Amino acid sequence: MVMIVLSGRAASPKSSTPQNVDVSQRHLNESEEAIAVNPTNRNNIVIVTNIGHREAGLTAGMFEGVSFDGGATWTTRIIGNNDNLGDACCDPSLSFDEYGNLFMTYLYQVENVVPIALSTDGGLTFSVIANIAAPPKTTGKKAPGDNRGLFRYVDQPTITAAKGEVWVVFNAAGPMFATGAPVSGLGQVGAFFAGEVVPGSNNCTYGDVAIGPAGQVMQACNLTTTGQGGGKIFVNVDPDGLGPMGFGDRVFVAETHVGGFDFIPPQPDRSVDAEVGLAWDRTGGAHNGRVYAVYTKEQKNESDDMDIYVRYSDDDGATWSEGVRVNDDNTKNSQFLPKISLDQTTGNIAVVWYDSRNDLGTGGAGDTDGIPNDDAQVWGAFSTNGGTSFTPNIQ
Repeated sequence: MVMIVLSGRAASPKSSTPQNVDVSQRHLNESEEAIAVNPTNRNNIVIVTNIGHREAGLTAGMFEGVSFDGGATWTTRIIGNNDNLGDACCDPSLSFDEYGNLFMTYLYQVENVVPIALSTDGGLTFSVIANIAAPPKTTGKKAPGDNRGLFRYVDQPTITAAKGEVWVVFNAAGPMFATGAPVSGLGQVGAFFAGEVVPGSNNCTYGDVAIGPAGQVMQACNLTTTGQGGGKIFVNVDPDGLGPMGFGDRVFVAETHVGGFDFIPPQPDRSVDAEVGLAWDRTGGAHNGRVYAVYTKEQKNESDDMDIYVRYSDDDGATWSEGVRVNDDNTKNSQFLPKISLDQTTGNIAVVWYDSRNDLGTGGAGDTDGIPNDDAQVWGAFSTNGGTSFTPNIQ
């Protein structure tokens, strides 16, 4: 099953427990969910997730749910099961733009290219509009970087669209790789440029990308020295977006102590990473231009005492605030895999994450087996003051 939480908008956060809805109604598992809300019709919500192919009797595919009534009812299907989207493996990412275009990226089963798909009907249908492949040795646009060894594999693509641009970043067998395209209206998407290696991003993974109010672009990633610790968050900024300048040097944001494959009791098989995420305020309001970074911090390496933090920058990522702890529990249990979203009408932000605070190993709600810190629930919080503080957490 895949669950979605229905609650009020970030403009009026609620302290009561929101309603959980099983979107997929499948008895099998989904994972790595991507969710997008259409800014031209906020009742239009789309979810795409991984599915277990072998368990489902499939060789490829992802689950998709589409709602046009704010999540009350859903149209569901399997996509990318050797249909017009190809042989989809996993790692979906979604983004609506201001025109109502819905962009999706994901991974193929075998091919070492990254597909970009477009929907102009709210997610009911998609078509592949580009396959991002290794650039030629001389691109003629942007900084080509060192292309040797690129695209031996590709991993965790992330897509975002706003301000007449769509961008995707992913790990291209070592460094982060970025490309973008102009957008002028519904279904009006130009060609993606040949792409560029992000400077100083070798072995930096699990990235995100955001677009600022002037069309500038930031990518963030987690640089790890081992699977179990040593993680650091870095960002790079392209100050003119689709213009000729390209991404600048990396800027340090935070130490995380979270490795690239950090195994913790609630995630003993699949592990976790710091899962950095970005949100850029384009509201024109009090915090216009402020960019937020959410991430996981392990208080002491290998302690499993992980917490969720948010930092912000008011100078396009050149400097960052101190981290603000989002989870408000008093335990040393694990909080992990956060996501952040910003309401572009109010500037309010919401953060959600997995949380083991209620698993003390003593039974009751939050504990299924009498073992502490190996069960997790979904929790969240809001900020209405530019990320300087967060509301009491809700589950």
